[in-house]
Amino acid sequence: MSIWPEDVTLNGTHARLELLSMDHLSDLQEAARDGDLHLLWYTMIPDADGMAAEIERRLALRASGSMQPFAIIDQSSGHAVGMTTYMNIDAANKRVEIGSTWYRKAVQRSPLNTEVKLLMLTHAFEVLDCIAVEFRTHFVNTQSRRAIERLGAKFDGVLRNHMVMANGSLRDTAVYSIIQNEWPTVKAHLEFQLSKPRD
Repeated sequence: MSIWPEDVTLNGTHARLELLSMDHLSDLQEAARDGDLHLLWYTMIPDADGMAAEIERRLALRASGSMQPFAIIDQSSGHAVGMTTYMNIDAANKRVEIGSTWYRKAVQRSPLNTEVKLLMLTHAFEVLDCIAVEFRTHFVNTQSRRAIERLGAKFDGVLRNHMVMANGSLRDTAVYSIIQNEWPTVKAHLEFQLSKPRD
């Protein structure tokens, strides 16, 4: 039985999304050291020592059909600079969540991030024919919430006491989504953002 979505590589000008593998381990370990992102208590980003286990975890979820994990490749260097996924995959209803995403500090707030979302959303709506794409983040992660809102996603609500974090605190999860009929406007906005000259 085939797994939905099928394996794919998504190519853009700034970014390429490749199916995650152990071949990306050393790049991702280096990326994790840039900014010590694992120290942010409200995220779940592995440190360099835990990267192999995280890749194995994501690949196991791929095998079960609940996740499609990607390495984010910076086209200018050819190196992996982060991870992202389609997760909480609902093949019957053609819904996915874009999540478990992180980037090394050096490429955060760059065109690469915008293009990654454009590539994933275009594939979700125009190839997979999804009816909705969801985004979730910790309620207190204002940087992530602002980034999701800049995409054009609508706020659906908060799942209170949704998860137990590594430090034992309880996470309230902010949920956003883009639905199929909103996609043309969201796509036009993202393409406009990418077309603007950068300093």
